[in-house]
Amino acid sequence: MSLNILFAASAERWADYEAPLRKSLHDAGITEYILSTDLPPDEVDYIVYAPNSDVQDFTPFTRAKAVLNLWAGVEGIVRNDTLTQPLTRMVDDGLERGMVEWVTGHTLRHHLGTDTHVLGQDGTWRHDVPPLAKDRSVTILGLGALGQACAEALVHLGFPVTGWSRSQKSIDGITCLSGDDGLAQALSTAQIVVLLLPDTPQTENVIDAETLAQMPSGAVVINPGRGPLIDDDALLAALDNGHIAHATLDVFRTEPLPPEHPYWAHPKVTVTPHIASETRPDTAAQVIVENIRRGEAGEPLLHLVDRDLGY
Repeated sequence: MSLNILFAASAERWADYEAPLRKSLHDAGITEYILSTDLPPDEVDYIVYAPNSDVQDFTPFTRAKAVLNLWAGVEGIVRNDTLTQPLTRMVDDGLERGMVEWVTGHTLRHHLGTDTHVLGQDGTWRHDVPPLAKDRSVTILGLGALGQACAEALVHLGFPVTGWSRSQKSIDGITCLSGDDGLAQALSTAQIVVLLLPDTPQTENVIDAETLAQMPSGAVVINPGRGPLIDDDALLAALDNGHIAHATLDVFRTEPLPPEHPYWAHPKVTVTPHIASETRPDTAAQVIVENIRRGEAGEPLLHLVDRDLGY
């Protein structure tokens, strides 16, 4: 029997993904299939999904074996009560490498004081020598696949890295902490803090007035994770009073970030337009198809979402 695979995402995504998905299906030996953006719901076997899709009610998809998310984030779908099918999130090499490059680049930018030299070309000879990486402590909140990859890259550059996660982890070369006491300890040494936690009720506003105060004076906040991780008013206040030296933000509660938002004009804020880690169609298609292959072979799906945890 032919597999019916529904691509439920935006039209421009279909143009990007159709060919890579067909190639990956061919490479996996899956030849009997229909891949389309329009299929009768009760005949669909797998849904390749983006949370901004028009598909929001999963009740009619009575035959669907899994919903395969194209995004790393699942907060836009995991709380959907109509979703009873297994849900997977996107974890792929292209997304991981993109995040590592963005985080490493902005960590080095702040570590080296690059903004001072790039933006301060006013004829003043500023002989400000940065410390070596070994003397600049970095804390990463979130030690999932992306957090661990970024932590390992920064360790290789010589930074002492502390990682914090909800459950205790053990990663060579990284000081791993967990729990409320562990969070306070992780932030207490964080000259640069990188936020890579999922968006859950437990992580919302993890960076607020209290946790900002736990960070050393002059610390930097880098957020390529999720917008709701930060209490925006608290961060702006900490920037204004000088406790936090700078914030580089790639994600926001409302996207695109409204033109009137104070982040745009703040001299101590760098805004990037949610580009830290984009899903690459060629590598993402391979992950999607591997889960289809696993589903048909009766093997466990990769990157299955825990509904209770929210990721």
